[in-house]
Amino acid sequence: MDSIPFPIARVGIIGGGQLGRMLVKPAKRLGCTCVVLDPTPNSPAGQVAGHQIVGHYHDPAKLRELVSVCDVTTYDIEDVDTDTLMALEREGHRIYPQPGVLAVVQDKLRQKERLAEAGIATAAFVALDRPDPAAFAAFGYPLVQKARRGGYDGRGVVVMAGADAYCEHLPVPSLLERFVEADKEIAVLVAQSRDGERRAYPVVEMCFRPGENILDLLLAPARIPAEVAAAAQRLACRAVEAIGGVGIFGVEMFLTRAGDLLVNEVAPRTHNSGHYTIEACLTDQFEQHLRAILDLPLGATDQLSPAAMINLLGAPGRTGRPIIRGLAAALAIPGVSVHLYGKATTQPYRKMGHVTILDPDIEEARRKAERVRALLEVTGEDAL
Repeated sequence: MDSIPFPIARVGIIGGGQLGRMLVKPAKRLGCTCVVLDPTPNSPAGQVAGHQIVGHYHDPAKLRELVSVCDVTTYDIEDVDTDTLMALEREGHRIYPQPGVLAVVQDKLRQKERLAEAGIATAAFVALDRPDPAAFAAFGYPLVQKARRGGYDGRGVVVMAGADAYCEHLPVPSLLERFVEADKEIAVLVAQSRDGERRAYPVVEMCFRPGENILDLLLAPARIPAEVAAAAQRLACRAVEAIGGVGIFGVEMFLTRAGDLLVNEVAPRTHNSGHYTIEACLTDQFEQHLRAILDLPLGATDQLSPAAMINLLGAPGRTGRPIIRGLAAALAIPGVSVHLYGKATTQPYRKMGHVTILDPDIEEARRKAERVRALLEVTGEDAL
């Protein structure tokens, strides 16, 4: 038998948001301790880790401070100083997914180019260093403009139906993508170990909030034919193989009206589309990520029950200390699990928590999710 001293490892987490918070819990269950780096004191992840370094993800000294006191380091956010992380990796520190992988993925143009080089089907795209009306017109409407760096949760993305929407363009280096007429937007989580083993989770179906482009409702498994689901899992594994790296990856895809599968984006971290796995799968995405980066065997990805998930977003027009309304009524619905992220202040459409609903029937899970959404609200003490 192998013998491992306790604690198993000290895990460094760059980023103290909800993903880090949900990563700390299984880390402690597996016998690890955690240190979080985040600029906000008492961050959501710092609250449960018990040890936080207050500092920014682009501060070389703070990154070095974190990595030097940890056995392995990971991150819950992509906007990180990869130059410093690569230097630390060269010195022998273990950082996963590897900083070189992060450097590719955090630049959406480089990510798309890497996928295209591997023959992974994506929407047609072109690079755009300096936006101008002629370039948009030459590419053709409708289109999607994506900032090369820094976009997340709907930020850094603009969908333009025609030339009259050019006034909404992003004045930054970006790429233009062909707008895809999608029948469904789906996602697959893929875990990749240090020895190259890959395991895919069931395909999930994502419904986004119009306007903010934030995931609103998720259904697991996706309501698609079995052969399409199997093809999506294979494509997701190919995409992760092309990107490389150790850990868990969220692979977002379009299922077109013609029945084709196109990879949209790959996230080198735990992913919003995988929160349902905490209640619904044998091994949740957060434990799976830890298994991969700690060189432990990957866990089974079987789904135990159909599930729906909704994000709890800050109510529009309100800010300040969060006020939770309808919690008792939501928890009275069978199969409901509420996760609140411990954020000190709310803002319009900020992710404040999520709710997972289990039910043997996926349509009933969806109906319960709609009931929860009507009952449960996170608002703020102050009006904007």
